[in-house]
Amino acid sequence: MARFNLADYATVQERIEAFWKKYPDGAIVTRDLTTDADRERKQWRVYAEVYFTFDEVRPRGTGLAFEIDGGAGANMTSAYENAETSAIGRALATANFTTSKNRASRTEMAKAQRGAAPEAQITAIDVQNAANLDELNNLWSRAVDSGDSTKLIAEFTARKKALNG
Repeated sequence: MARFNLADYATVQERIEAFWKKYPDGAIVTRDLTTDADRERKQWRVYAEVYFTFDEVRPRGTGLAFEIDGGAGANMTSAYENAETSAIGRALATANFTTSKNRASRTEMAKAQRGAAPEAQITAIDVQNAANLDELNNLWSRAVDSGDSTKLIAEFTARKKALNG
């Protein structure tokens, strides 16, 4: 089992909302650093800067993120957007602006959890053994968090049909 609880980490969206409440005159600026060669490899690089007031000369925090099309989770369809969100989350953390005691975002820790906890991995057998829709939905949530949902979509769909009768 992972040695951390995802609930202890804030999402980037939560951080952004808190940032705008505290710094309504601030700014979050992103730049696409993706080269043509990166695009050919379906890779995305984004840089973000955070300013507590719009007229600051230097950013309070910066962040850089890299994502690849077709991976797990959001990268299946939106790797570029995911990179932008990650860069913003990193910039907010670098500016020491977090909404929890932890620097990393919940998304970053979910990625870490995918590789660290074999027992968190969902299998086709787990899906087939779901006794009801509530259990299947809970399993789906775990599969999304662990990055296993994309490889098991057919199994989840079939099991849902079977449970619906």
